[in-house]
Amino acid sequence: MQDERVEEPATPVAGGAAMTAVLQERYGPEPERVLRVAQLPRPVAGDGEVLVRVSATSVDRGTWHVMAGLPYPVRLAGFGLRRPTGPNPGRNLAGTVVAVGAGVDEFAPGDEVFGVGRGTFAEYALARPGKLAPAPARLSPAEAAATPVSGLTALQAVRDHGRVQAGERVLVIGASGGVGTFAVQLAKAAGAEVTATCRTDKLAAVRTLGADDVLDHAEQDVTAGGHRYDVVLDIGGNRRLTGLRRVLTSRGRLVIVGGENGGRWLGGTDRQLRAQALSPFVAHQLGTFVASENAADLRALAGLVEAGQVTPVLDRTYPLADTAAAIRRLLDGDGVGKVVVSVP
Repeated sequence: MQDERVEEPATPVAGGAAMTAVLQERYGPEPERVLRVAQLPRPVAGDGEVLVRVSATSVDRGTWHVMAGLPYPVRLAGFGLRRPTGPNPGRNLAGTVVAVGAGVDEFAPGDEVFGVGRGTFAEYALARPGKLAPAPARLSPAEAAATPVSGLTALQAVRDHGRVQAGERVLVIGASGGVGTFAVQLAKAAGAEVTATCRTDKLAAVRTLGADDVLDHAEQDVTAGGHRYDVVLDIGGNRRLTGLRRVLTSRGRLVIVGGENGGRWLGGTDRQLRAQALSPFVAHQLGTFVASENAADLRALAGLVEAGQVTPVLDRTYPLADTAAAIRRLLDGDGVGKVVVSVP
């Protein structure tokens, strides 16, 4: 049941410029209970900051982690120990620069940008220029907003950690989500032969991404077959390391991008830690990473988009007032690609 606060009228702001925004005042795993729409003061660009009029934003697993404050180490990353320090957990954005602070030379008012900001479930949000790039002209605002966090994660998994080369065989486990849909396309753009796994009802959608083979994980255990892969990107599962190693070539690379167990302290990262600890002692290269939010890689993604090699996959778009429903859609896992929030 939705928390009654969601139905409250927007909070008034006395004096000064105001904006409509989602407000979160406490941590909690249920978006319907901790998010509400309010009138908040419009942020002002300080030194080294860019103020963006947000056109659209999107949700990802990181959105939920920041909102829930789970696992607990998330809070130590600067989001607040007992209560959220930011107004809301939004991070992705696409929009128009309306003001820049002192020391910002990369952007000017009127520039169309996409990237990572703070509190982006709002009409206006602040961002650092090092986490923004010019928005690809080929994309709509919704598509641009769907790209930053998931696209950066997939790019770095394929290029930097998987080091995918032309002609290699790549297995993408969990290919239907935000990161997975980008990873399939990026691996194909690198010239790899790609096998993707997903749920039965998502097989057709994943095939359109260009995967050479698409497997139903409900019908086939990819770690039990006889196929071998140069790179395995484990985005959507909790498979044992022994099974994942079984499908690698003699010097194959495993990159664990996702896989969660709901634990409050580690949240599933214990498997990633075990992989990194084991890697120096085996021929396989086993590891994980934390995605870097940076302008250079955003520009690289934009180049691939403009070249027609990568296109964001949109699942469903919600209005700003229904941000909680957008996050619920993500948690339910019923869609393919990215869930977007449109900002009027």
